Amino acid sequence: MATRNKPVILAAMLALAACGGGGASSLTSSIPPPDQHHGSGSTPIQHVIMIVQENRSFDDLFATFPGANGATRGQEKLKKAGKYYRKWVTLKATPLVIGYDLAHCRPSFLLDYDGGKMDGFNIPAATSCGPGPEAGTKPYQYVTKSDIAPYWDIAQQWVLADAMFQTQGSGSFTAHQDLIRGGTCIQACVHLSNSTETIVDNPTFWPWGCDAPGPVVTHTVNVHGVEKENGPYPCSNKFPNYSGYQTLGTRLDSAGISWKYYTPCFSVTLQPGCSPSSDCSGSKPNCNGSLLDAFDVIWPVRNSSEWGTKVSWPETNIFNDISNSALPAVSWVIPDDADSDHPNQPCGCDDGPSWVASVVNAVGQSSYWNSSVIVVVWDDWGGFYDNAVPPKQDKEGGLGFRVPMLVISPYAIAGSSSQGGYISHTQYEFGSLLKYIEENWNLPTLGTTDQRATSIDDTLNYTQTPRQFKMIPSQHSPKFFMSRPHVVQHGDPD
Repeated sequence: MATRNKPVILAAMLALAACGGGGASSLTSSIPPPDQHHGSGSTPIQHVIMIVQENRSFDDLFATFPGANGATRGQEKLKKAGKYYRKWVTLKATPLVIGYDLAHCRPSFLLDYDGGKMDGFNIPAATSCGPGPEAGTKPYQYVTKSDIAPYWDIAQQWVLADAMFQTQGSGSFTAHQDLIRGGTCIQACVHLSNSTETIVDNPTFWPWGCDAPGPVVTHTVNVHGVEKENGPYPCSNKFPNYSGYQTLGTRLDSAGISWKYYTPCFSVTLQPGCSPSSDCSGSKPNCNGSLLDAFDVIWPVRNSSEWGTKVSWPETNIFNDISNSALPAVSWVIPDDADSDHPNQPCGCDDGPSWVASVVNAVGQSSYWNSSVIVVVWDDWGGFYDNAVPPKQDKEGGLGFRVPMLVISPYAIAGSSSQGGYISHTQYEFGSLLKYIEENWNLPTLGTTDQRATSIDDTLNYTQTPRQFKMIPSQHSPKFFMSRPHVVQHGDPD
């Protein structure tokens, strides 16, 4: 485990250089000069960019990565003559693009987890959460290395964390809330009691935020682990502790620190400026892409000038902001369907590795590089097998399964691999990202899982000479993503 280092404030400050997209550009050793878009952190880090991908367990992407806690076999739970028995299954090398989805909601988590035995991945359906034939051996796979070369290139150069766990054992709705606030408690949250309630699974219909049609409710769990479909309409003004349902955006606003949530288009009506092809077909309730926009749940954001400014669409606006010297201090970057790594997309494609590489390259080739930390994380396990038993942290759904995390920064600790990659075995959760940001800008804690979580600051060394950026080879450049039509976004139906 790396030791933490006291921050060192860099003195060099040169003019910003525009980012040239996917092409090569000269590197600078400067921190961009302060302007209205930049917060003043307590370390050399002035920009944190969180790239949020979809639905992959750690073993699904990095099962065979040298030195990491991966696995190439797992156990499944089978029934014969009325009795259960366990059988070892060899994980199969599989393409990134597959023609099926795997259940990854709360009930499927409990089946997969099986009280810590980690042998039930074969039992949930090979479809969205609901009835269907059992998945069988489909979850027991890992993606062929050549299909995700940019992810491996990043891991081999920078930091791969092999002990990052979801905050909750559930799907994308709660995961995206956890990534902006560290938890989903909606009642009796400060002092836990019998009346404490936490959202633990997807609402009953989509869209899953303030734009949801009625009647829509959420699934909750209490401190005794009892789950009910009795939660409120999935918009924060309906939550019992509405005033207490704060986000990191709230903390950043109070401190005058800039932030943006870059999100795909999912509706012409609800997102002015989106192209007509972005609108959902049929009735608006079919438009479930909004579940990937966590701030659609947050009433004060959804119904203020921050909607369309700090919540920025399309997601490719991040390239414009880098080029125009307008990158905020804190960014969340949400992909569209084709770039999300979510299995079974209608396009029959997955440009996720190139998408991530393009964002990383855009930052790395700009003068923002020497003041940035880029974090790539996947929101949930997607139903895929993982060998690591989640540490039991609470009775409110957590921790969930392990997901990959990559950390890219000039201050990333260099490891012993031939290219300098470092593997962090520290236990993290989504609150670890929030805690790092809070500590970096001296913000008050949100009082959620950011309190118990270990910050990701042990992956960084501020006293080292800033490492130079090396471009991540990828199939597509930022120009590809910026010029591509923004078509209908379906989001994640689980």
